[in-house]
Amino acid sequence: MKISVVTLGCKVNKYESDALIQNLILKGYDATDLMEKADVFVINTCAVTGEAEKKSRQMVARCRKLNPVAKIFVCGCASQNNAQQFLDKDVEYVGGVAGKIEIAKYIDNYTKSIEKSQKNIKNISILPNEYEDNMIAKPSRIRAYIKIQDGCNNFCSYCIIPYLRGRSRSRGIFSILNEAMSLGDDVQEIVLTGINVTDYKIDGEPALLTLMEQLDKLGKRIRLGSVEDTLVSEDFIKGLAKLTNFCPHFHLSLQSGCDSVLKRMNRHYTTNQFGLSVNLIRKYFPFAGITTDVIVGFPEESDEEFLDTCKFVQKVKFSQLHIFPYSKREGTVASKLYKDMSGDVKSKRVARLDKIGEKLKRKFIKKSKFANVLIEEKIDGYFVGYSENYIRVYIDENSTQKDLTNEIVEVRLKKLFKDGALGKLK
Repeated sequence: MKISVVTLGCKVNKYESDALIQNLILKGYDATDLMEKADVFVINTCAVTGEAEKKSRQMVARCRKLNPVAKIFVCGCASQNNAQQFLDKDVEYVGGVAGKIEIAKYIDNYTKSIEKSQKNIKNISILPNEYEDNMIAKPSRIRAYIKIQDGCNNFCSYCIIPYLRGRSRSRGIFSILNEAMSLGDDVQEIVLTGINVTDYKIDGEPALLTLMEQLDKLGKRIRLGSVEDTLVSEDFIKGLAKLTNFCPHFHLSLQSGCDSVLKRMNRHYTTNQFGLSVNLIRKYFPFAGITTDVIVGFPEESDEEFLDTCKFVQKVKFSQLHIFPYSKREGTVASKLYKDMSGDVKSKRVARLDKIGEKLKRKFIKKSKFANVLIEEKIDGYFVGYSENYIRVYIDENSTQKDLTNEIVEVRLKKLFKDGALGKLK
């Protein structure tokens, strides 16, 4: 039986889908993450924005188009938020965020059942207080994502995820290390992921640096997922600087470059504090890639407040911006207190900030001269991969007689090229 596990949303969702695929393979199923004709589809949904939730619903129709008689199982944040929107589409099973690995059992039971009595099962579990440590992702060939934490306690006024994923809870360090040590020699890089990686704890105490110090001993590159400004301290950054295999790339979530908007967002820092954090990072990592997320068109964001954001991102000199229009999520504080603004205003602001972001990205690449690049694939005659500080690098395959895939190579960056830089082997 062919099973396709389709993932929408974040790297945490992807990790959990990969764990489900691994479990299905061990049970003897032909399971894949490719969107292709299958007997069973599992849709791991997202609800971070209204558009993401809409795409999650639309995915049911896409799966039915590939195979009209396929059985469809749904899980994830969108179904946790509103199970009925999927039950109305006559799927076999609707689960939530917790217990995703148990879907394999429901598929097993369904395939063995003579009577199709399991139709329209709703299984939205209560979110656990402890980390759900029964999921190990399918091994990756080159880069492995390892989930270390789930849930969030921040309750930003625009974000629905704490209500869907629950409170922050950390995975045991030995469980993480065991997974990391089980990775094959082909895996060159480990990316730590979670809903709020910053909040990783051991026995209730902050312990992200402790974890990274242990992982550093494995000899694989280590990269952090998205982190919060509150993580940045002299001790933490100095500790990272002592690691041998740390990739100096910080995806430091900003969301707005205006203090009044940050306050309405319930973000727990000011632009001045954020700027000091960036300066501290660059003190120890002068060539660090510092990327960020920015939400534009937050309710009541004035032209002046948006202009403050434009000025601030230019002052910080981010290496890349990820820009999102504000998406109203029912049940959040922002949806209750503030009036949404027009989509046209949001679109214009996204476009304006995107131009600024592209200029910043090009400037960052231009000033970068050398890099160690993990080659992940070959595309249209070029070996392609990412540098430690997250520049996408292209190397002409005709410049070498060797297949560079899955190697870390020293490269001189020559010029801007496509969405990154053209590199030449040193």
